[in-house]
Order: sequence, then C-alpha cells, then structure tokens
Amino acid sequence: MQFIIEVLEESTLLLLFVVLAVGAPLGKIKIAGINLGIAAILFTGLAFGSLSPDIKLSAVIYEIGLVLFIYCIGISSGEQFFCNLRQKGWMENILVLSMIALAFVFILILHAVTDLQTSYLAGLFSGSLTNTPALATAIEFMKNSMPAGVSELVLAEPVVAYSVAYPMGVIGMIIAIIAFQKIFKTSFTATTPSADSEQITNATVRITHDNVIGKTIGEFKANHSTNVLFGRVRQQETTVLAQDYIRLEKDNLITVVGKPAEVKHTTTLLGELSDVQLTMDHQQLEMRRIFVSNPAIIGHRLKDLNLTHTMGILITRLRRGDQDVLPNANTTLQFGDRVRILTRKEHLADASKFFGDSYAAQSEIDILTLGLGIAAGFFLGMVPIPLPGGLTLRLGMAGGPLIVALILGAMNRVGKLVFVMPYSANNTVRQLGLVLFLAGIGTRSGYAFKEVLLNSPNGLALFIYGMGITILIGFIFLFLGFRFLNIPLPRLAGMLAGLQTQPAVLAFVNEQSHSDQPDIGYTSVFPIAMLAKILFVQVLLILLS
Repeated sequence: MQFIIEVLEESTLLLLFVVLAVGAPLGKIKIAGINLGIAAILFTGLAFGSLSPDIKLSAVIYEIGLVLFIYCIGISSGEQFFCNLRQKGWMENILVLSMIALAFVFILILHAVTDLQTSYLAGLFSGSLTNTPALATAIEFMKNSMPAGVSELVLAEPVVAYSVAYPMGVIGMIIAIIAFQKIFKTSFTATTPSADSEQITNATVRITHDNVIGKTIGEFKANHSTNVLFGRVRQQETTVLAQDYIRLEKDNLITVVGKPAEVKHTTTLLGELSDVQLTMDHQQLEMRRIFVSNPAIIGHRLKDLNLTHTMGILITRLRRGDQDVLPNANTTLQFGDRVRILTRKEHLADASKFFGDSYAAQSEIDILTLGLGIAAGFFLGMVPIPLPGGLTLRLGMAGGPLIVALILGAMNRVGKLVFVMPYSANNTVRQLGLVLFLAGIGTRSGYAFKEVLLNSPNGLALFIYGMGITILIGFIFLFLGFRFLNIPLPRLAGMLAGLQTQPAVLAFVNEQSHSDQPDIGYTSVFPIAMLAKILFVQVLLILLS
C-alpha cells in the first residue's frame, strides 16, 4: 500500500487517469435507481487524496477544466437563452433567482443559529445546489483574500462541505419531484403530450377546397397561421418544389411536414388526406441528408440564405444532436446539423459543396475562436464591480467566461470568426473539462476531507442541513411554478434540474416524461442559475467575512 501511495505522490498524470478510470464506472452504479454519474469522479478523487497530503493534482488542472466546461455550456446555450428571455422566459428566470436567493437566506439563518465557519457555509450553499463553478468561485475568492501564512487546508473546507451536501443535492431534488406528484396527485404523463404527437411526420394532401384553389402557396401561408413545411407539389405528371409562387390547382397533391396535430389542421384547410404517396421521381427531384460543416453559412438564418430561390434547394427537416427540428425562416444553421434537402439531381453536387457535408469536421475545434472567447472571459472576470460599502465583486474565472460565451453563442459569429462549436466537439470538450475539474478539486481536498470527517463534529450536521435546503427549495419551486404560474410539470421539472444545474436530475425527469419539454426548461434557466450561484457565493463570503 505504501508503494502505491508513493507512486501516486510522484506521478501527477498517473494519479489523474487512475481517478478517472476508477470514478467513471463507479458513477454508473445505481442505488435505489439513482446513480451519481460523472460526479463520482469527485468522490474518487477525495478517496485517493485522503491517503496522503501529497496526493493531489496541480491547481492548473482543475482551473483549465472549469473554464472549458463553463465556456462550452455558454456557447451551446446562448441562442436558446436569449430567445427564451425575449418571450416569457423572464418569469421563469425570476422564479429561479428567487429560489436561489431563498437558499442564500437559509445559509444566513444557519450562520446566525450555528457556529459553522463561513468557508463551510459557502461549500454547503454550493453543494446543496450541486454547483461546482460556485464552489470553484468560493475557493478562488478565499485564495485571493487569505492573509499570508494561512494554511492551504482552509481552502479545502468549502470542498468538504460541498462533498457532504452534494449527494443529497441530487437525491433531494428527485425526492421533491416524487413527493410533489404524490401530494398533488399529478404526473408527467398527465401533462406530457404523447411521444407520437411530438414527432415530425409528413402526409400527402389532395387540394379540393375552393377557397385555396387558384391561390399561391405564399398566399395560403399569409392567410393561415400553420406551423408546417410544404415539400413537393404534384401537378399532373410533374413534381416540383413547393415554392411560394406555385399556384395550387384542383386535385394537386402536396406533401405537408410537421407535428401530427399541425399536419392534420393544415389538411383540413387544403382538402383531404390522400393515400397516394409522392414517390421520388429521380428524373425531377432528389432527396439527400447532408452535414452542415461550411463555416461560411454557420449562424445565418435560412431566410437570409434564401436557398429555395437562389439554389433551388428546400430544407424539409433538420436534425440537431438527437432531435429532429422543423426548420423555419428564422432557423440558424449550426455545425453538425444534418439537413434533409430536396433539389434537382443536377444541383446535388452544388448543394453538398455549399453545406460542406464533412463528417470529420464535426469533431474539429477552431482553436483561434476558442482562445479568443476564453481570454475575453478571463478579462471580464477580473473586472472589479463596486458594491455599496466599498466592497467589490468579480465574476471570476467561472462567471466571466460564462457571460462571454452566452453572448458569443447568441451571436454565433463575428465577421468571419465563427464562435459556436460543432455539437459533438462541444459535448466532448465539456465533459473533458468537467472531469478534469472534479478530479483536480477532489484530490486536492481529499486529505482535509478525511481529517474533518474523523475529527470534526460538523460532518453529520452539514449533511442534514444540505438535505433540508435542497428538498425545501425543490418543493417550494415546484409548488409556485405549478400552482401559480401554471407551468406544465415536465417543463417545470426540467427547470428544476436547471435551477440545480444538475444533469442527473434532468436525466431522471427525461426518463419519466418522454418528451423534449424538460430539455427546453433546463436550457431556458440553466445559464442564469449558474451565474446567480457564482455571484451569490461571493456575496455570502463578503457579508460573512
């Protein structure tokens, strides 16, 4: 055993990969149907670090990991975040901010009625809300404000409290969701559309209604608000793209693409459902799926590209990640999108060249824009924000990159510089960053964690306090959102996972609801929840120092 300890003390890289190799499979083990997932790497790091005060990874490892993780989240969420704010997302985000503020108040109450040190309270706040960037911010704040000569073991105190509170930070939210359904006699299935109603489908419609005969497709769209897309039109023996100038005649056949309810509604407006399938006439039109990898078109809206008129190309479906999206005029193209196009056979080569159609490009990262974005985030994080009383606040290495990434993610590009990343590359870099952070912070705090648990009476108290804060926040959030704001439970539960910035809770909700509503709710509040926790933990340390 001593030999293993000495080897791990001497080899930082060996320590890193051993922690990853042990922690990853442990995270997949389910207890009562729940597993820690990637967070198990933190506890594995704590276990290895507890063996010796010299078993720890360099601080730069967890710092790099944190920045990569935060930046990738912001880049991928920026467009959805600001789009949601422009609609009614501000109400949802106010609810989330209120709950984080309530957790902050609970921590202040604990400070008033217990003798817990401020460093433990900061870790308890971060752990009960399962937010590793808030923990990192607390550590960074303490490091910058510590007097000279103070032991570095003090920096491990927030990690200890975080690690004790974190498991119930995951499990407690799931308990709150289950309890809420039992008490209020509701369920995800009662408010979730069926899986079939969420899928994109298509139908062939025969034009029979007199009020649309003789009108163009563009005129029909202007007169009727329908969220569908028209693909092909069969006029006598000719099949053409369903462009706006095409005039609809009696007994024309037209393909309609959209969600089942919308397709059914549009069918009643046009005529009747036809059993005839518009098989592809390869002499006239071709259909193909193409990868979007051309940087020149990334971030551009389809209405600006005007592909139907300029190139004779119609995009009928778009697959982003694991979801099918019905494209519209305001849809922006992203790296890794897979578009289904309709065009004439002679245009296929031009279409492939235009979109890029490179699978290999989906895993490539633009190092220039990655470096520029993160550097800008660091500069923003260092800017002092004055507060009343002569105090200053900084966004830090977590908040600064997150704000910059959200803005750049919403803009997509600046001139020729494309800041958004391919979907697969973003996920890979994000996970790499997270595991580096968890392994680094775990090994650096493991020895102090052991010392506190064995020699301090605070361990059990921290666990109970963390569990109480998590369950109370979760239940109050669900009650207010469901009963007063009338938010459907699947979306609300996804928002709760976003409030908790916890993918494990989101995974639980997705398994129960079988719809995309939890993902939408999660994305709409995740950035503001992340940023709010980063700011609140600094305010906490300022007030209680």
